[in-house]
Amino acid sequence: MEGRTLKILEAIVDEYIRTGEPVGSKTLLEKTDIKCSSATIRNEMASLEQQGYLEHPHTSAGRVPTYAGFRLYIEKMSPESHLSDEEKEEIDRIFENIEADSDEKIIENASRALAEVTKCAIVSTNQTSKFSVITKVDVIPTGRRMYVLLLITSGGAIKNRVCRLSFDLTHEQMDFFQRFANDNLKGLNLQNVSDEFIENLTATLGGYMMTLSPLLKGIADLSAEMMEEQVNLEGEANLMTCDEFKGHEVARILETKNEFTQILDQTFSGINVMFGEENDTFVVSNSSIITSSFSKGGAKAGSFGVIGPMRLDYRKIIPYIEYFTNKVTHLLSEEDEDEELLAIEKEADKFE
Repeated sequence: MEGRTLKILEAIVDEYIRTGEPVGSKTLLEKTDIKCSSATIRNEMASLEQQGYLEHPHTSAGRVPTYAGFRLYIEKMSPESHLSDEEKEEIDRIFENIEADSDEKIIENASRALAEVTKCAIVSTNQTSKFSVITKVDVIPTGRRMYVLLLITSGGAIKNRVCRLSFDLTHEQMDFFQRFANDNLKGLNLQNVSDEFIENLTATLGGYMMTLSPLLKGIADLSAEMMEEQVNLEGEANLMTCDEFKGHEVARILETKNEFTQILDQTFSGINVMFGEENDTFVVSNSSIITSSFSKGGAKAGSFGVIGPMRLDYRKIIPYIEYFTNKVTHLLSEEDEDEELLAIEKEADKFE
């Protein structure tokens, strides 16, 4: 595509994003620096329409971009599109105030902040549990034959579940279980707490097998729950205030939020944009999702997806999501460094 044709397409998309109205040749001449006649612009627009990048509403002389036009616009978008220093400083201040006592909180609060600055809905996935190791196992009596199992991981996640046993445990049995569980599970990656591992571990309980095996089964169940990919949606209200979505369309998006995980799971690096016309996962045809993944320890730990209408300000939102994912990756990496430092200090203490 020639430079002038591409410039006309970009100008049409920019104007359509700004106004939501069909764009004509007169508007382009008045509001852009394109140096050619109105007839030439009309010819170029007709050519873009024939190629499927523009469409011509019957009620207007202007054109609007198709999803293919948006796709080309994004692919050819100037790399100079970026956040200003002031915008970066604003995001930095947001992250300074983000609660960061766990990986889950970092991602959840970053999603909420991203929804606020983009005025879109944000769906996020969290896979950080696959990096976590067990740091503590506890058992707490809560009533007759009722015990709460507590599992804490290095990522700051805490899970508990109530176990109902066939009999009450003695103090000796509880003390033994806590020592046994922490000796055999502390420092173990959640991915390694398989049914086979628990079965083998249960076999080493000896005389305590009948009484304590249900607690080990409870720990296996807690570990499996922690390993499940978490999906979070923030900024739902932004969809409801979007003029281009009808109420029932917003409801369909909210009802099927878990289906977005398929798209987010396919996001590995860089920015990815998908339109409702291109994928059956979308329940609204004029919607779009911009995705970007974040990492922990050099491996993918989850993704953000900005959900909105196809008529989004991509020049602004794409740099935002890029900056946010980079900040989250940095925060998660900082936690890794803190954990490594703590482990080194503990090893050093052994020799003092």
